[in-house]
Amino acid sequence: MRAFIVLVIFILYALGARWYFFCELRGLCNEQQEEEDIRLKTLSLHEKDTLILQGFDQFRFDSASVRPKMNINNGVFLDSVVAYLKGFENKSLEITSLYRPSETDPVSYFENIGLARADFVRKELIRRGIPEERIDLDYGFSDTETLNEPLDFEIFPTVESEGRLSYTLTNMTFSDANFEFDSDVFKPGEALLSYLDSVKVFLDVNPENNITITGHTDRIGKTQYNYGLGIRRAENARTYLKETIGIGVPIRVNSQGEKEPIATNNTAAGRQKNRRVNFKINSLKKES
Repeated sequence: MRAFIVLVIFILYALGARWYFFCELRGLCNEQQEEEDIRLKTLSLHEKDTLILQGFDQFRFDSASVRPKMNINNGVFLDSVVAYLKGFENKSLEITSLYRPSETDPVSYFENIGLARADFVRKELIRRGIPEERIDLDYGFSDTETLNEPLDFEIFPTVESEGRLSYTLTNMTFSDANFEFDSDVFKPGEALLSYLDSVKVFLDVNPENNITITGHTDRIGKTQYNYGLGIRRAENARTYLKETIGIGVPIRVNSQGEKEPIATNNTAAGRQKNRRVNFKINSLKKES
């Protein structure tokens, strides 16, 4: 009888130790319990219509979360993307992330959570050895609260990188959420204010830089009018940076008007992307 009691105690101890090792130390119990985490195996890496990788698990983002819930398959996908980019040094990557209608708040100095999510994934690739300048970001709107396919990974030749949006501290773009439609009155939102604070800190430490502000428009209206609207928006943004933020380095303004669309002008979402102001930090040392 005593031997049986000792055996029972030993079994209970072994079960408890096993639970602690696998559940508490390795965190595997949560993965087993989350049986509802069923994902579409439609994630791919593509270059236009050519599939390079396919059949991987989609990433999963909880509501209002920037960090994805990554599984082992997601990690394998990122490792495979890295291997491809390292094998083709003349090619770059664009990551597009969607966000839900309810996810409207900005994150850090990103205008929307879609960009913040894409940036998180970009950081994962940078950590794996891909230079930041080879990874561009974009965002899109989800029509529903369901994000079964939140990310898109597209390869493009590096020579086509001009005009794409990288969304970095030294090259950041903001849409017309900071301007009323057809208005040049500069009304920076929370994300832009956070970005400008970061720029101020950066330039205080690196005063040898300057800034170029470029205004862009959609194609509603005449070409010459849109060029002037882009200039006025850039000029008003410059005034705000100097007088309100207190940035003292030289600030140049430019306008591309409607000449450099990054999205279709046939939809409201596309036109909003095209109505934008770009802030680019340049090194004076490079220009001499």
